[in-house]
Amino acid sequence: MGTIKLSREALKHNLDIIAHQVGGKDKIAVVLKDNAYGHGSVLIAQAASRYGVKHAVVRLEREALEIAEYFDGVLILGEIATHVHPKFSYAINSLEEIERYPRGARVELKIDTGMHRNGISPQQLEEAFAKMAEQGLVCIGMMSHFRAADTLSSEWYWQRRTFDALKPKALHLAEQYGWKLRFHISNSAGTFRSCECSDDMVRVGIALYGCLQMDPTLPQPAFKSVLSLWGNRIASRVVKAGQRVGYNGIYEAQNDEVISTYDVGYANGLDRLASNRFSTPEGIALRGRISMDNAAFSSDKEELLIFDNANEYARSVGTIGYEILACLDKDLKREWVH
Repeated sequence: MGTIKLSREALKHNLDIIAHQVGGKDKIAVVLKDNAYGHGSVLIAQAASRYGVKHAVVRLEREALEIAEYFDGVLILGEIATHVHPKFSYAINSLEEIERYPRGARVELKIDTGMHRNGISPQQLEEAFAKMAEQGLVCIGMMSHFRAADTLSSEWYWQRRTFDALKPKALHLAEQYGWKLRFHISNSAGTFRSCECSDDMVRVGIALYGCLQMDPTLPQPAFKSVLSLWGNRIASRVVKAGQRVGYNGIYEAQNDEVISTYDVGYANGLDRLASNRFSTPEGIALRGRISMDNAAFSSDKEELLIFDNANEYARSVGTIGYEILACLDKDLKREWVH
C-alpha cells in the first residue's frame, strides 16, 4: 500500500500565514473533519496543538474524541450530542433538533445567511434562543458559512452584512440567559477576503493543508501543500511496441517501454478517471486503467511520487482538491518527512 508523506514545515508555513491574517493563533480553529481532509486527524491535531492552536472543528463526535486531548474546545458540526463533554460544542442546524439535546450540552447556533443548506433563518433568532434556554442548553456561539467566498461576487459582502447585523441582537439575547457568545462565519476563503478579522474565530480547513484556490482576481496566499502521495513498486516489465496495458488495454505502447505497477489504486483514493491521462510532478505518465489496488506508470523507480498537490491531480479528473484529499484511504501509511 502507498504512503502519504506530510510536511511539518509546510503546515507551520500555512499556520503562520493564517495567524498573521487574523491577528493571532488564538483566533484559529483547525478543521479536522473527515480525517483532517485525508491527512490524518491525530497527526495534524498534534502538530497544530504544538503550534499553539486551541480550537478544532470536526463533523462527528467520534472524531472529536480522537483529538480532544490536544485542544481547549472542539466544535462538532454534524451530530447531536449523546452526552455532555466539557470540551465539546455542537452546531445547532435547525429549531427541530434543539429538543433532542441533553440538558447542559454546549451548543453554537448556526444562522442561514444565504447558503440555504443548514441553520435557522435570521427571523427565528429569538425563538431559537428561547428553545435552547428551555431545553437547558448553554449557547456559546453563533455561526454561519459563506457559500462563495472564493469567487469574485457580491455574495461574500451581503452574507457578511447579514451575519454582522445579527450580532447585537444575539448578544442582547445571550445576556438575558447568562451566555457568553463567540462569533464565526469564515471558512478558509472567507478568512482571506478581508484584511480585518471582525469575528472571534475562523474555521480553516483547505488553507491549512495548502490547497486553497481563489478566483484569480482575488488574493492568493502563498500556501504550501502539506501532503504528498507516494507509491511503492510492485513489479516492472518491458512492454513491447504494440502491446497493451491493463484492463481493456486502453494504453498501447508506441515503442518498447519500461512500465511498473505501484501499490495504490482507486480503493486508496487514486481517482479512476485519471486513467491514461495523468502525469506525475516529475512528468512520469500513468499508463492504462487504474486498478483497485495498483496503477501502472512509465517508470522503474522503486518509490514514485504520484502527486504533491491534490489540486493538480484533481484537474486531471475534473474535480477539486477537497474531493481527492477526503477520499484518501484512511489505512494508507502516514508519516512526517520534514
